[in-house]
Formats: sequence, C-alpha cells, structure tokens
Amino acid sequence: MYLSHCPCLHPRQLHQLNMTMKNQTRTEMEFILLGFSGTKRVQSLLFTSFFITYTVALVGNLLIITLVWCDNTLHSPMYMFIANLSFLEALYTTTVIPNLLVNLMSQRKSISFSSCISQAYVYFSAGSTELFLLAVMSFDRYIAICNPLRYTTIMNMRFCLQLVAYSWMWGFLVVIPPAVLVARLTFCGPNVINHFFCDVDPLLKLACFDTRNIELVNIVSSALLLLGSLVVTGVSYLSIIATVFRIPSAKGRWKALSTCASHLIVVTLFYGSSIFLYVQPQESHSLDLNKMASILNTVITPLLNPFIYSLRNKKVKEALERVTRRKILPSLTL
Repeated sequence: MYLSHCPCLHPRQLHQLNMTMKNQTRTEMEFILLGFSGTKRVQSLLFTSFFITYTVALVGNLLIITLVWCDNTLHSPMYMFIANLSFLEALYTTTVIPNLLVNLMSQRKSISFSSCISQAYVYFSAGSTELFLLAVMSFDRYIAICNPLRYTTIMNMRFCLQLVAYSWMWGFLVVIPPAVLVARLTFCGPNVINHFFCDVDPLLKLACFDTRNIELVNIVSSALLLLGSLVVTGVSYLSIIATVFRIPSAKGRWKALSTCASHLIVVTLFYGSSIFLYVQPQESHSLDLNKMASILNTVITPLLNPFIYSLRNKKVKEALERVTRRKILPSLTL
C-alpha cells in the first residue's frame, strides 16, 4: 500500500517515495513459468529431449564458428555471415533453454522480475538481429549470382563487417523502446506466465493497467521489422530466380540455386514461425500454440542450422578435416 494520504510529506517527496517502493516491489517480484504440464515422467522425458537438442545445437554452432575462425579458406563474406548466424543461434537458444531445463527438474518454476525482463530483451534482440542478418545474407547471394564479376569489389571485407555491425547494433537498439515500456509496468494479481520463457504477450496479461498501447507498439515494430527484412530478402531472391532462368545450361542453373538452398530453408523456418507468432491479431493469440511455435525458433532452428547450412557444405567438410588433422590429432598423439 502506497503512502498516498500521508500529510507529513511534500507531494514531490511523496511521489519519489511511492516510486521507490514500486521499484523495490518490482525488483523483488517473481514470476512462475508454467512451461509444459505433465507428470514427472513426462517432465523427465522433456528434460532429456531439450538437453540433447540444446547440447547438439550448441556444439554444432560453436563448431561452425571455430572452423570459420581457424581455417583461412573460410575467410570470405559468406562464411563470415554464417559464423555470425551460428553465434546468434547459440545466443538465441542459450537465453531460454538452460532456464527451461532447470524449471523442468525443480518444483518451484520461478524467475525474478529483472531476470525475466533481461531474458525477454536478449531473446527478442537476438531474433531482431537474425532478421537483419538473414536480409544481409540474401543481399550477399544476390550480388554473388546476379553480379558475379563485381562481387569481390562490392562485398569487400570492410563493407561486410559494416553490414554485420549494423545488424547487431540495430537488432539490439530496436527492442529497447518496447522493453522499457514493459519494464515500467506494475504487475498485480496472479504472477503465473503461461509459457516456458518470459514472452511479452503472456507477461502483458499480468499488468495492472491497460496495455493496448504497448501491444500496438509491439505489433507495429514487429510487423515493420519482419516485413521490412522480408522485402529485402524477397526482392533479392526474385532477382536471383530471374537471373538463374536466363542461365542456358541445366547444370549451371542447379549450381546457382544450390548456393541459395540452405539459406532459403533457414529463411522459411525463421520467418514462418516469427510471422505466426508476432504478426497476428492479439485476440487470436493462443498461448499454447505460441509455445509450440516458439520451440521451432528456440530449439529446432538452432539445431538444424549447422547441418542444413554448413556441415553438408563440401568446403566446410574439408575445413573440418584440416582443422582436425592440424589441431586435434597432434594433441591426441602426445
């Protein structure tokens, strides 16, 4: 209860004291993450499944980063983008899955207010950065196929580093306004979040005040970010398809398309689930469906990324063999 009727304090002092008490209450607040319901057997099965997929995803993505860093033949724009994508996937899944694993094996599935806001900020910032990076990668493929003679001139290392830096910068900046609005909310009533991480939609349902303005900001910013990056990707691939159809030989067409196949798979998975989650009317949201769609982004895509994007690539396989012979085998023989 706030000191709204205390006659002994100046109104400014009273306001400051009330705000301090609100901040203290907010800091000490905890949310309960419902996660996935089921018996102990089901919880154990889920724990094992998520632990295995998280471990494989983390090891696979870190392996790609290591290969690109250690092998000189992979020091090119395309593989630099892939290494950044792998780092994003590792960050994306690490933001959510370790906390989910702890909650699956514990009775009290709680998370503090500060940890909840931090988790949501990093999760959505990583997702926004990935959208920018996927658009940059589609532009890279457009230059490689539609302007191959000018590729090395346009996609020089300095320009590529700038594109990566801007993707990271804007990805983390664009999430700050909605994150600040959510962090300033006062929560009351039940503190139960019907999700396995601190997603914004179920979090807003616990606020004491009308959150329609914040929901509108989230929808507009998500739509602009998703559709803006999707336009870049779509225009790039329309130009690529038009160029490929002008290639006279079937072998040449297949070779050109094969360089884009992995990127298209990742784009389809990521954009499809993101559009389903964040560009649908608020009234039609089903939190249970959102959980299933979130698994695609936080578990499945990071797991598949090393396999569909890199490890099936001949150049990456050769780099793996070289790094293994140069770094690992000598240490085993000592």
